[in-house]
Amino acid sequence: MDFKDYYKILGVEPTADDKAIKAAYRKLARKYHPDVSKEKDAEAKFKDASEAYEALKSADKRAEYDELRRYGQHGQPFQGPPGWQSRGGFGGGADTGDFSDFFSSIFGNRGPGFGGAESRQSRGRRGQDVEMELPVFLEETLSNESKKVTFQVPQYNAHGQHVSNTSKSLNVKIPAGVTDGERIRLKGQGAPGIGGGANGDLYLTIRFAPHPKFDVEGENLIITLPLAPWELALGAEVAVPTLTGKINLKVPAGSQNGQRMRAKGHGLLNKAGERGYLFVQLKAVMPKASDDEVKALWQELAKKAAFNPRENF
Repeated sequence: MDFKDYYKILGVEPTADDKAIKAAYRKLARKYHPDVSKEKDAEAKFKDASEAYEALKSADKRAEYDELRRYGQHGQPFQGPPGWQSRGGFGGGADTGDFSDFFSSIFGNRGPGFGGAESRQSRGRRGQDVEMELPVFLEETLSNESKKVTFQVPQYNAHGQHVSNTSKSLNVKIPAGVTDGERIRLKGQGAPGIGGGANGDLYLTIRFAPHPKFDVEGENLIITLPLAPWELALGAEVAVPTLTGKINLKVPAGSQNGQRMRAKGHGLLNKAGERGYLFVQLKAVMPKASDDEVKALWQELAKKAAFNPRENF
């Protein structure tokens, strides 16, 4: 089953409002309606547009789809968050009509109105949500590997009384472009429902673990590069660490202390799947001790350079 990017199908941005989504759908419906269109694959394109509009026109469905969209790329084989297929997707309810397996896997049988699901859920109590912070190393934000998460889930008896906690583990894939402080929902992974009610959700708040070399500035990384004064003056080629290895950076002659240089594509991933910059901040480091010969050279340099750094101070 391939992932469908409904925003791409309608030709709108993920930030588009309801009015823009409706306008985009109407434009495609007029263009590809099988009764009037002579375009190739008009019927399939009309169905795709109708399905995309059905998923995005409702605030509830759109919110569920946006959660899932982190895990897929249009036209690529799809693997959602832990446990989503075992629950019949993110929901369940009435007739999905002629929509794709992908649509049905998210919304189950839920069609317009959600009436069937609501009436069934009203018979029981929904399980409690679970909140936890998830420490993530910067290197893990670039990896496709899953991260094991272990947390405590409260258990209740038939009367809704808390009786115990159980330990639960999941393998969670860190979404591309995740940011520090971002809150991720894993639907149905919280406490079990009571009397047939739906499970609660697990909310993970991402916390970037402090890195010994890099600071984070949005999608960009900052590293301080120590340099000898003569390397700044004469220029140098220096190996600089990144999250995935090292790069050779050419420091131009006459560079200044505190100056920033940047390396494209060596930062963190953003939501578009592209990496930001690595900013390299140059820092002059003086030798800790100098013998008489070295001091004499510094004194000679001071005389010949005739440089006053406080001329305009």
